[in-house]
Amino acid sequence: MSTTAETEGALETRGLEPVPDSERTGRTRELFPTWVAANISVLLLTMGAGLIVTNGLNFWQALVVALVSPVLSYGMVGLISISGKRGGSPGMTLSRAVFGQRGNLFPGSLIWVARWGWETINAVTGAYAIITVLDICFGVKSSTWLTVVTLVAFVACTFLISGLGRKVLHICNTWATYLFGAFSVLVLVYLVANTPWSDVFSRPAGSTAAMVAGVGVIAAGGISWVPTGPDFTRYLPRKASSKALVGNAIGGAGIVVVPMVLMGAVMAVSTPSLSDASDPVSFLGQLLPTWIAVPYLVMALIGMLLINSMSMYSAGFTAMTLGIKVPRTWAVSINAIISLIFGYLLMNVATSFIGSFISFLTLLAVAFSAWIGVFGVDMLRRKTYDGEALMDTKRTSAYWYKAGFAWQAMTAWAIALVAGLLFTKVDWFSGPLATSWIGRNGLGWLATILIAAALYAVLPRTPAAEAPDGKGETELISA
Repeated sequence: MSTTAETEGALETRGLEPVPDSERTGRTRELFPTWVAANISVLLLTMGAGLIVTNGLNFWQALVVALVSPVLSYGMVGLISISGKRGGSPGMTLSRAVFGQRGNLFPGSLIWVARWGWETINAVTGAYAIITVLDICFGVKSSTWLTVVTLVAFVACTFLISGLGRKVLHICNTWATYLFGAFSVLVLVYLVANTPWSDVFSRPAGSTAAMVAGVGVIAAGGISWVPTGPDFTRYLPRKASSKALVGNAIGGAGIVVVPMVLMGAVMAVSTPSLSDASDPVSFLGQLLPTWIAVPYLVMALIGMLLINSMSMYSAGFTAMTLGIKVPRTWAVSINAIISLIFGYLLMNVATSFIGSFISFLTLLAVAFSAWIGVFGVDMLRRKTYDGEALMDTKRTSAYWYKAGFAWQAMTAWAIALVAGLLFTKVDWFSGPLATSWIGRNGLGWLATILIAAALYAVLPRTPAAEAPDGKGETELISA
């Protein structure tokens, strides 16, 4: 196992190896701006509009959805993040202890591929933000060559920030929190003064099923961050407060999600087309005066950069966990290239951005939920991780289990994944159980978590093998 220490400069050089106690100098309050930055996305405005136009909810129902979604999704982010301080390794590396050294390649590959889509959506939204600012300020209209140039510029900046590592991300996230908060207040004041509130509050209530489905859509974005949570807590001391981890995740996300979703809901009353706009950004230039729209779009652009940087930062670890033997910064570049290719197709070939986005979120939630159910139950049972076994991918690893697979975890994960897809319906795919109560209410992701957790909990547990020096994992890494 590599014991290379992280340098004191801006560039993070540590890879998958567990962070030693001597370098665990992080603080739980650093997580608050991390999860704020993870949600600075104008797509929340579009999803908020969708609650009104597509789901048929009223303002108060949209408020409930906006409150419940981050508590549910980022509550899971915070809980799974606890494993990061216990094991000092990225989430998908800790996953080796659950699925086995070879078994972990299956959920790891699926999560890595899912990140391609998430980063593509973010890159496209960022490119649209640049194009909109150019249009408002200089009258430059969108074209194929401009989409390519802006997409390349956005992904290049993302690669730079994510390649530098944790310290740079934290600094950027902190400043983005302050600036985005200030401009959001400005937008809120404008909306309060210029919104026809009688129209907003006179809308009839929608169905409870539509509310439940709305929670699923909004929460899907947070669910995609669950395996990433340990990546940002591995530098915390082992004695760091678990309650603080969960509280900062929910609070950081909620302080952005709630007002953004509600702003989108309010905007949709006067501009219903917002919910299915082909360009999820340009509407801001139409709804807001230039002196607000331009700085707000710039802040939104910075937010998308940070979201994508955080995603690529974790994706680099996932790629390394899958056996791609390159430094973390080079692993990040793989995702950057993929974002460029898929981003071009989405901007210039796909017919519906919002339709593609919602379909992707729905499938993303199911893909991540199968892992969450298994890993979550294992984390409740396990208080420690064997650092040497995590890094040992050979038969000598304590996490080799049988032929490199933990069959209990693999069985629960695979069955839950298939079951979740049976309940799922998107634009181009409909499972045979999509018309059931669970399917109609968009609860395929929740069913996936519960099935995975229940199966893994009842299947007989195979203990980890003894470490090469004869010590068990509890002795190697204390709780």
